[in-house]
Amino acid sequence: MDRIRIRGGRPLRGSIPIGGAKNAALPLMAAGLLSAGPLVLANAPDLADVDTMGRLLAQHGLSVAHDRAARTIAIAGEATNLEAPYDLVRRMRASVLVLGPLLARYGEARVSLPGGCAIGTRPVDLHLKGLEAMGAEIDLAGGYIHARAPSGLAGARFLFPQVSVGATENLLMAATLARGTTELVNAAREPEIDDLAHCLIAMGARIEGVGTDRLRIEGVTHLGAANHPIVPDRIEAGTYACAAAIAGGELLLREARLEHLGSVARVLGEAGVEMVAVEGGVRVRRLNGLHGADAMTEPYPGFATDMQAQYMAVMAVAEGAAMITETIFENRFMHVPELNRMGARINVHGASAIVRGVPALSGAPVMATDLRASVSLVLAGLAASGETVVNRVYHLDRGYERVEEKLAAVGADIERLTD
Repeated sequence: MDRIRIRGGRPLRGSIPIGGAKNAALPLMAAGLLSAGPLVLANAPDLADVDTMGRLLAQHGLSVAHDRAARTIAIAGEATNLEAPYDLVRRMRASVLVLGPLLARYGEARVSLPGGCAIGTRPVDLHLKGLEAMGAEIDLAGGYIHARAPSGLAGARFLFPQVSVGATENLLMAATLARGTTELVNAAREPEIDDLAHCLIAMGARIEGVGTDRLRIEGVTHLGAANHPIVPDRIEAGTYACAAAIAGGELLLREARLEHLGSVARVLGEAGVEMVAVEGGVRVRRLNGLHGADAMTEPYPGFATDMQAQYMAVMAVAEGAAMITETIFENRFMHVPELNRMGARINVHGASAIVRGVPALSGAPVMATDLRASVSLVLAGLAASGETVVNRVYHLDRGYERVEEKLAAVGADIERLTD
């Protein structure tokens, strides 16, 4: 099993390319089910989760051609199998995003329930309630969602009782082929949802309200081919901004969009990190030391839950204290014991963690527990004295493309160890 070894204490200087967003690529790939295509996605990241979605679409009967050199994914064809099996869905919760497109286009879908997750339960009830509002008949049996709409889906008004990114994506895709008008109220507003909407519009969908929490979709009879560039990954950009913060130096995050970093940029600014939009991306540098600054995770445009672990690593070496509150997932502090093994002083009280900065961290063997936790340990290793070895980095490979190569190219002493 691969590990990553870091010897800390080196400032970072240079530029890091920011790839296409994983959280945009996965729903965009699922949108390929809505049309015979081809749907060609540019700026496609080379990630384990993207490969998993490709295998899922292929077993549905679609042609999926991932050209890693050209960074494109081409999806085409008709679904010949309407079941998403447990063996694939259990690997990645985003697999449930095939439910809406299959149901809307073919009138039926059988999709495994995703099950539990290391960072929380993340139920799919809002996906199902929204589809039922559009006329779907849904049965849950044997660990599977069996959804039917033999006469097709019909437009409806659906109010999300709480913001849900995945449910917004699933219902948005389903509504494009539903009869009549669908209105999604209190919809999620993440840049990845805007990206999905723009792709669907390029395929022929009629969508109003993009960028707001109220989406209005006028159903069409069919969608067509499209070419669409995947939006740059704001979480990857935020992660490397944290790398510059914790290690020192200055980085240019190529293709990053400062406007998508929102509250993350604001909070890092309060902590003493300058982020400036420049030609070609975002320049990041630590100013005169790090200072404790509180953060609370919230739906976009609030502070992203996917940045909480990385920011905690930065706060571990900041002067003073910071309170980090997690409001999205109930079990997303599993990186705390591993950071404390490296000398951090972090105490968890319910949904909040109090981080008291220390002058320095010490290298240690640590274990990744989920995707964002794993990269937080890499960041901690950049600032630690001695050697840090991060185990179980298959979590990391789900969402970060060649992280060790990108960091080594800007001065980090980091390498992947393969048994």
